[in-house]
Amino acid sequence: MKLETITKSIYDGKHGDCKNKVGSGCYFISVKDIREYDIDYSNAREIDETDFTQAYARTNLEKGDIIYANTGDTIGKSIFVNDSPLIKKTSFQKSLAVIKPDTNYVEPRYLYYLLKYETPRLRNAATGSGQKNLLLATMRDFSVNIVDRDKQKKIVSVLGVIDDKIRTNNAINDNLAQQAKLLYDYWFTQFDFPDENGKSYSSSGGQMEWNNIVKRNIPTGWKVVPFTDIASWESNSQPPKSEFIYTPQNGYVRFIQNRDYDSNAHKTYIPLTKNLSIVDRLDILMDKYGDAGAVRYGIEGAFNVALGKINVHNKNLREYIRSFLESDGIYTFLHNSCMASTRASLSESNLSILSIVIPDDVTVAKYEELLNKIRNRILNNNDETEKLIEIRDFLLPLLMNGQATIAD
Repeated sequence: MKLETITKSIYDGKHGDCKNKVGSGCYFISVKDIREYDIDYSNAREIDETDFTQAYARTNLEKGDIIYANTGDTIGKSIFVNDSPLIKKTSFQKSLAVIKPDTNYVEPRYLYYLLKYETPRLRNAATGSGQKNLLLATMRDFSVNIVDRDKQKKIVSVLGVIDDKIRTNNAINDNLAQQAKLLYDYWFTQFDFPDENGKSYSSSGGQMEWNNIVKRNIPTGWKVVPFTDIASWESNSQPPKSEFIYTPQNGYVRFIQNRDYDSNAHKTYIPLTKNLSIVDRLDILMDKYGDAGAVRYGIEGAFNVALGKINVHNKNLREYIRSFLESDGIYTFLHNSCMASTRASLSESNLSILSIVIPDDVTVAKYEELLNKIRNRILNNNDETEKLIEIRDFLLPLLMNGQATIAD
């Protein structure tokens, strides 16, 4: 049965010529904003409302739709659209297709899983001499085999439970990350950290003094130092692609690339040599290109040339420094200072411009304790999610091709 028979419509998005308008509340989503199970709006582009209306009219996103990447290496990256207050404020670039299942023929979520299963065939159907594209006409004409509705519902009942748990883990982690940002803001932007009596320092009249470097009042006794006095930048060497392997082996180490923080679909391993810098899961990495200034952590291994490591001289300051670099103002500064250079690459020279307020030892110790709990819970949720993905991806083809069945 052709896809056009079991769908109401298949449309792609608009060319990426929309104007930025931060704060408009109208979003223009690209492939990078699509992660497993949801749209990530945290760095999504906000656009002019007129541009949005034109872009949204093509796809008219609704609950139950499927968003499917149709360009290059991203073909097959997809999500099933669940309830969200942002659905009606979301439009897409042309490299994403919106597929609207026809519920007269197919369970919407079953079609989502079927398309995931059929992704290898859909990739083979893509055309183009350079970057491959999966044309809408090709998608509409693509033939699939669908099972009866009772079997569709059973498959969804198994795979859907796994995906729902993963979405819950992602939502918990998003909330934890937001808590970390708010905590940093209260303690080190508003200076309302708890004093020795448990009261909010600034709000309860804690002593402040003017600092001429940061041009503001800071708590008495705190100091301001150049960022590079307390942390340094480290780059890594990179072997040729001919040495890459894609399953773990003795003598090899995980090779961390920027895209690995969005998906585990491209795990790569390289020979472990003495000249490689190895990071643990809580070390601080930062994008040098693209989303320059974005802070990364959570994967152990050797990082590639598109990432830099922030070596914290005093480990008791690691979470404080991570939060400082993750703060909106610092990210924006580093990103813009990098983009403004003739060669858009972040380096230690960008960091050397920064000054940082250093809190007293007691306050920073309390903060490190709280943030370590948050970071470790996020990592534990990520571990559970990775196992769930492995289970789902193992079950998906077995259920779709009939090798496994679900008893009544």
